[in-house]
Amino acid sequence: MVKKPRKLTGRQYALAVWQVAVLTYRAAPLAVVLQLVSAVISATLPIVTTFFAAKTTTALAEAYAGNHAAGDQAILYVVVTALLGVGWTIWNSINQYVQQLMRYKVEAAMSDRMYEHFLQLDFWRYDDKNTADLYDRATDFARSFAWVFDRLSNVLTQFIAMLAGIIAMVFVSWWLGLILLAAVIPGIYIQLRLSRAQINHRKEHVETRRAKSMIEWNMLQPKYIGELRLYGIVRYLLDLRMALRDKDEKERIEFERRYIGKKLFADALETAAEVGALIFTVLQIIDRAQPIGQFLYVQQVVSRALSGAGSFVSQLSYIDEDLANLFDYQEFMRLPAGKGGNSILVKAPEAIELRNVSFQYPQSQKPTLHDISLTIKKGAHVAIVGENGAGKTTLIKVLTGLYLPTSGAMYLDGKSMKKIAIDSWHAQLGVLQQDYLSYGFASAKDNIYFGDVSGPLDSIRFEAALDRAEARTFLEKLPRGVDSYVINWMEHEDGTKGADLSGGQWQRLALARNFYRDSPIIILDEPTSAIDALAESRIFKHLFADKERTVITISHRLTTIEKADTIFMIKDGYLVEQGTHQQLVSLRGAYYHMFESQLA
Repeated sequence: MVKKPRKLTGRQYALAVWQVAVLTYRAAPLAVVLQLVSAVISATLPIVTTFFAAKTTTALAEAYAGNHAAGDQAILYVVVTALLGVGWTIWNSINQYVQQLMRYKVEAAMSDRMYEHFLQLDFWRYDDKNTADLYDRATDFARSFAWVFDRLSNVLTQFIAMLAGIIAMVFVSWWLGLILLAAVIPGIYIQLRLSRAQINHRKEHVETRRAKSMIEWNMLQPKYIGELRLYGIVRYLLDLRMALRDKDEKERIEFERRYIGKKLFADALETAAEVGALIFTVLQIIDRAQPIGQFLYVQQVVSRALSGAGSFVSQLSYIDEDLANLFDYQEFMRLPAGKGGNSILVKAPEAIELRNVSFQYPQSQKPTLHDISLTIKKGAHVAIVGENGAGKTTLIKVLTGLYLPTSGAMYLDGKSMKKIAIDSWHAQLGVLQQDYLSYGFASAKDNIYFGDVSGPLDSIRFEAALDRAEARTFLEKLPRGVDSYVINWMEHEDGTKGADLSGGQWQRLALARNFYRDSPIIILDEPTSAIDALAESRIFKHLFADKERTVITISHRLTTIEKADTIFMIKDGYLVEQGTHQQLVSLRGAYYHMFESQLA
């Protein structure tokens, strides 16, 4: 269900403007003050300059007619106008630097807060569509926040310019000022309606842009291009991307066509007001009721007022969208962080226990795990097996504390997981999942070091990790050994290119990262699916020989599973069998039938 665009009340609008100003002021207070001063100067200085330019024109005309004193006045007015121009140039140069500094500070502060909070959310939210939609809208605001105050300043500048132009016209003739005011109102209303329609369209097509971005991302990933070509879907995806782009951008542009007639009507009113004001001024000058410089003054003032009105609406429309997104940003930042309890786990627990644990994904129709109870003792070597989709990976996420049970509870040495600080639990774990991370921007050494960045690289642990993962041989053959980049899109300063790794080599590198972490509890979810059986057997021989560490693994290879002390058989989310390999085979139940072909 698409979220309807938020319509702000006047009070919400004012509150949002104030909050933006406060957030910006905290990040760059001096820049905010200068920005406000600049808004007033930018709006009023052109009118002041026009005033002296008009005075100059009048004085020149009088001097040409023989008034020598008027010539001196003309020179004075020229000097004043020039000084105003020089002053504005100096101010503008300083202000541009200050604005860039302010945007940098504000953008850095907002993005840092956004990233940090996103990475601390309860893990289930990453699978929740509503959270994803909220995150997209909040991200839009965070990315543009550095410009929001700029736009607010521009809105203020253009509003003052429009208001100053109308007031300046009142000094020429009060009814000309009223005509000018009446002429700009229809244009403001029509442009605001158009902008609102385009903004609403954009908000209603969040998923369209998300799908287009995903297609573009996939088509630019070298590891996906092979499959896209082999399956012959490149052209299909290109066409789908274009269709999604048209649905979003082209349809939004169509609003412009629908408003052409209305905008022409508004433009005609503004043009009529401008022409009328100029004709009136010309007649006044002919009758000698006004000085000749008044024509320049009126022409510039009317033009300034009309352009200020147009820019005011344009900037206001962008601000309208930004301020509406501010509430989404604040709502996102209020989402609770998944920090767990306050109790700090200082060492690995003697026992991990699940009691009647069930888990159901958000918006799912049925639970993935059903009433599971099991205990894993310290130093035990445990295997979790089951068909694809049985719930094994979900069970691992519950054990790691990424998911809290929908019902039931997890206990560490008898203490509920809800009371334990999640970071202190994660510090005891070394986890390698099926979708492990590949740090393509880093060297092979860094890919391993990322297993534990709490201190400088430990060379002894590093060398041991290479051997335990059987990664030393292929890493030493890379162009710069372990210091090589591990994708060929990266290049060293001396021109040496990185090297692409095979699936099995990436898995060994990820295993080495896990081993370098040197954690007391190791959890492996299909960690060696791309590694040959002999290498896997040697790796697990090293693992299971270590009786100090708890090892929990998911695998479909019987040669790995049969070495475990305890095997938990999961079927359709239920724990249906548990025991040693020999015990489960003798039962001739679900475990036996799953591995019957390998047993033979």
